[in-house]
This record gives sequence, structure tokens and C-alpha cells, in this order.
Amino acid sequence: MAITKRRLLATTVVAGLALLAAWAPARAAEPSPTPTATAPNIIFVLVDDLAWNLVQYLPQVRQLQSEGATFTNYTVTDSLCCPSRSSILTGQFPHDTGVFTNGGDDGGFAVFKGRGNENRTFATVLQGKGYRTGFLGKYLNGYLPADTQGGALPYVPPGWSEWYVAGNGYPEYNYDLNENHTVVHYGSQPADYLTNVLSRKGKDFIQRSAAANTPFLLEVSTFAPHSPFTPANQDLDDFPGLTAPRTAAYDRLPTNPPSWLAGNGPLTAQEKSTLDTNFRKRAQSVQAVDRLIGNLRAQLTTSGIADNTYVVFSSDNGFHMGEYRLTGGKQTAFDTDVRVPLVVAGPGVVPGSQRAEIVQNIDLAPTFQRIGAADVGTHVDGRNLLPLAQGEAAPSWRTGALIEHHGPNQAADDPDAQDRRNGSPITYEALRTATYTYVEYSNGEREYYDRTVDPHQLDNIAAGLSATRRAALHDALAAYVACHSHSACWTAGHVPA
Repeated sequence: MAITKRRLLATTVVAGLALLAAWAPARAAEPSPTPTATAPNIIFVLVDDLAWNLVQYLPQVRQLQSEGATFTNYTVTDSLCCPSRSSILTGQFPHDTGVFTNGGDDGGFAVFKGRGNENRTFATVLQGKGYRTGFLGKYLNGYLPADTQGGALPYVPPGWSEWYVAGNGYPEYNYDLNENHTVVHYGSQPADYLTNVLSRKGKDFIQRSAAANTPFLLEVSTFAPHSPFTPANQDLDDFPGLTAPRTAAYDRLPTNPPSWLAGNGPLTAQEKSTLDTNFRKRAQSVQAVDRLIGNLRAQLTTSGIADNTYVVFSSDNGFHMGEYRLTGGKQTAFDTDVRVPLVVAGPGVVPGSQRAEIVQNIDLAPTFQRIGAADVGTHVDGRNLLPLAQGEAAPSWRTGALIEHHGPNQAADDPDAQDRRNGSPITYEALRTATYTYVEYSNGEREYYDRTVDPHQLDNIAAGLSATRRAALHDALAAYVACHSHSACWTAGHVPA
């Protein structure tokens, strides 16, 4: 490998390390059951802070859409990294994972682990079914590659056969990876660019798994296009003159805005210029992600397993850039932040199809588990999406998505900390259906947007709703927030039209 300036950190020099490093590569944990050779493989590419407006710059993702199913009403349980990723791993809402923030008492890696969530992820389930499981890239906020968590070696969570994970990989250079209990430093050379490193390791994982005739699940979780929006060297000159989209919501407040937003004045010329620069950098930074997807799919073909592999692409949350007079950020209940791409391609999936059902990130874990012929526990709040991707009708599907956010999020050590100008909403819960968005804030304020006539969410008509309608929405939201099992959350997901 052409990586330069590597060093093993002193914190990893412990008894047995030399023996561990001798494996090629070392394994975090090996599955014990022997699976059938025909079990489908799963590749899950999860990107960071990617909004729908970047998909047009991702030809590999558009190709994936032409070969698979695109879910047009896919939303996250919170537009914030750690709560969303926790829901993805477990299939549970934040009120069940206990992860509402990126750190502190309400979230982060420490809370996720401390509440036992690591023992009930899709990885532990599939590894128990004989799958080789691999995780590459970004795990959860607060995870540190060298941290032993009280053990002898740098910590690797249960369920993962192979583990190549960074802590602060946002700059794409000068970071550490926990490579199966061994911490390795990557520097500032072009070959050290993190997304490219993940691409190489992903291809290698696929090649070795195919050679072993072992079904696998591989999650590749990039830091791109999260700030500071660092492109690979070869992409630095891409998209000259590109600017942030001037949608109908750009530099406009909705009518009757909530108090956390109401004081924002028009964007300044400097703010608009910065937004334009950053949008261009975001488009540049996802070029390496697009090549990663192409490289992984090419390896599937070379290894002869493309026809037996599901490829899933999504983002942990969206991102606003100028909408609602907010500079770059997330965390709100607006569609810019909560509605993100989900594309699924693979055996039996209808090519070029679109599904408009209300689906969420809690649905990914049960989908992966059912692909692997594993049972889904009753504690899982989500539901298997594969029948939808394969074209089945779903007349009784849920009608509402639940979004749960704790705020404001202004911790100095949080890479996602935001101020009033970025958008720092107070705690809220929200319902999103195919036609409306309803939000209840902890201070009693409400938002209601009828997206059939107001798709950009610029007219908050909550104050004009009838008392009967307000009560029905409040009761439906309260029931959803209180659900704690597969059946209860499925029932609660059928909200008023």
C-alpha cells in the first residue's frame, strides 16, 4: 500500500500486539456458524450530511437509481449524526436507543454503548447468521480509535469481523484508524485521503470475502461531505462557478416562524459567498465518494458476485444551505434536513423504480436482517423494506414518520454544534407524512406545513388549524413518541391524514 508516514501509536503497544498484527488482516471477531454460499451480500454506503441536491453530481448513484429502487419519502429520525446513526444500527427510534445528541448525558458513543445498543445491531444479528461483517470509516460521535474501553487493546464493538474506523476523520487527512485493534496513523499525502483509503480497504474486503465463498455485510461510512468539505486533490478544480441552489426557500423566513428562527435577518453578501464556496466544495468532495461506489461495484463484478449483492446508498441526515435564512447546517424538521436519499439495488429489485411510502432509517436494520434470513426482534421499531424495493404493493403501510430532536446543540467540542445563524432549534418532536409536516416544540410553539400546496414549507398555518385537528395531531405524535416495540410503533405510525 502506498500509505506514507505511518506509525503505531504508543497506546497500542501492549502485550500480544505483535502477534495480532501478524494476521493479514487481523479479525476483530469471527462468526462461528457456517452460512450457505448463496446467501446475498450487502454493501451499505452511508455518507455524512449529504442532501438531495448533491445527487445530481453523483453519476454512480444515478446509475444505482436506474438499476434499483429510490425511496422518495425516506426520512431520518433526527437530522443529527449520532442519533440518526444509532437508529440505523439498531432499527430503533431515539426514544428507544436513548441517543438524542452527539455527546453528553443524552447521546454519543458512550450512551449508545452504555445502554447496550451495541449488542443488538444488524451486525451482531448477521454475524450470528454466519456473515462476515466489516465496518469502514465513521462510527459514532465520541468514538476514539485508541480508546480501549477498559480492555487490553483498542476497542472494537461486538458484531464486526473486521473494523477500520477513524475518530476525527472530517479533514480527510492526518487521522488515526483503528484497524482491527491496531491504531494506524495516516498523514497528509494524496494516498492518505480518507475516502480513497476506505475505497481500497472496501475492495480488499470484498475480494477476500468472495474468495472465501462467505456472504458478507460491508458498511462503508464516509466522513464526506461533512465540513470542512475537503475534496481530493484531483477534484479541487471541479464545477467552476457552481453556487448554492436558490430555491424558493433561499433567504426567506416562513410565515409565523418559531422563536428560534424568527430573529434571523436576510443573508449577508459574505454569507451568500461562503455558502456558494462551500456548496461547490461539497460537490467536489463527493466525487471521491462516487468513485468509491464505482470501485466497490467493479470489484463485485470482478469477483463474480454482483448479481447476488444488494447495494444500498443513503445519508445520515440532510443539510440546509441558505434556506430559511440559515447558513450551512442541519437539525431542523424542514425537508432540507430530514428527507434524504435512499437507493437500493440488488436481486429482485425493480430497476428504475420509485417508492413513495413513508420509510425511515429505522427500517434499514430489519431490511438487512431479513436479507440475511435473520429474524427481527420485537424490540425493533422499523420494518423490512425489501418487499417494497421488489415491487410489492403495501396498502397498509405506515402513513407518518417520527422525528425527535433535543436542542439547542451548542457544545463547543461537537463538530455539529450550531448557533442561531446555522439553525439551533430547541427540543421538538415532529410528524412527517406524504402531505404535511407537523412540529411541536418544548416551549409550546407549533408548526404545520401543508406540503401539497407549500412544498418549500414557507407558510406555517398551525395557528389556523381547528381545535379538533390540533388535538388529533398532538395525540398521534404523543402515541408515536411513547411506542416501544415493533407492533406498537407500527400502529402509532398510522397517523391522521
